[in-house]
Amino acid sequence: MPAPAVTRRLLGAALVLLMLAAALPARAAVLLRDADLEHALGQIAAPVLSAAGLSPSQVRILVIRDDSLNAFVADTSHIFLNSGLIMRLGNAKQLQAVIAHEAAHITGGHISRRLGNQRAAQNAALLGALLAAAAGGATGSGEAAMGLMIGTQSSVMRNFLSHTRAEESSADIASVRTLVRAGIDPRGAVEVQEIFRGQEALSVGRQDPYMQTHPLTRDRFRTLEGLVAATRAPEANDATADYWFHRSRGKLSAFLRAPGWTLQRLEDSGAADIAHMREAVAQHRQANLGGALSAIDAAIAQRPNDPFYRDLKAQILLESRRAADAARVATEASRLAPRNAQILSGLGRAQLASGNAAAAVQTLETARGRDFADARILRDLATAYAKTGNPGMASEATAQRYALEGKLSDAAIHARRALDLLPRGSAPWRRAQDVLDEADRAKKKR
Repeated sequence: MPAPAVTRRLLGAALVLLMLAAALPARAAVLLRDADLEHALGQIAAPVLSAAGLSPSQVRILVIRDDSLNAFVADTSHIFLNSGLIMRLGNAKQLQAVIAHEAAHITGGHISRRLGNQRAAQNAALLGALLAAAAGGATGSGEAAMGLMIGTQSSVMRNFLSHTRAEESSADIASVRTLVRAGIDPRGAVEVQEIFRGQEALSVGRQDPYMQTHPLTRDRFRTLEGLVAATRAPEANDATADYWFHRSRGKLSAFLRAPGWTLQRLEDSGAADIAHMREAVAQHRQANLGGALSAIDAAIAQRPNDPFYRDLKAQILLESRRAADAARVATEASRLAPRNAQILSGLGRAQLASGNAAAAVQTLETARGRDFADARILRDLATAYAKTGNPGMASEATAQRYALEGKLSDAAIHARRALDLLPRGSAPWRRAQDVLDEADRAKKKR
């Protein structure tokens, strides 16, 4: 995609976010970005998406930090899961049933029919793109996230995401068929609905948001039970899918629960290497570097070709102020996953912290090419360019980052600076010009 088109899509998404922020209560939705987590969810989702007629490489499964139970689609390219839902479910087939249901809303055209005009359709797609792009600075607990100022519990968002009972029934039928085609036990769909049974009797304020956007009735539940029973599918759990389910849930709980809670429940990890990974995270969060390294090395010993465990080790080292060691381990991770933008961004961050800004520029530019909408990459790239004496590119990256975050006034300042410093007509110059054009248009609308 040409650079100007990329910039316009980012800026349009940011403008949609700003409009929503002005209209909705300031309850932040936080998107969690983690290479290991997204890979695990991708492994779980792949057979479901393929059976639904969707491309696993085109539909991303992303996680919102929220203890309530919910899942939704906002466009045709992203399925969003609340962290609370993943940690509440018990096995992979239950999560695959949720994904199959949301995929059915995509293939059934429910999103498109819900939107009344082209502008609404564009806004929905941009909302999804922005949520997919959202990533801020890494926190002390190792999370990579950015708070989105949208009221996900507001009536406006509930109305946007809500499905009719007819759509829900249609999605139930399609999801069961999808699970059967994928060779997945469809009983997981009934088990998920059993979790929500009884919530229809609660007041709206006490219901999980899934109930408010996916209306469940007793008749619908009985129909779903009949559909599943009619398949006569043997009860089965897929060991590989369950491994990735336990890994995703284990990674989430290790970062989101108290370290003591994690250390007391290592035996519930589902696999020995996952237990070591969870222990490493808990020990790191307790500032026990020796314990953290010992645990993550044990996980690596069991899965020596796993890039994500090495990426976690690099993160632990970097956050423990051992940048040179972090860069060495991150290099190993990038060799195992050379196309993963988040692993590349971790390497670039470690190179930058260890004083190798020139190498960081190359690594982070490669990462930006893989994921042009990651604010962490843009932040680190700007710093690397500044340290290598290239203020024009530093300003261009900063302008892009501010635009992504919806801070168009700040973006315009850096875009003007970049235009003065970059070769006229070059790709970075055009990206900066796009930022400035969008900032000027937004200013005129106010």
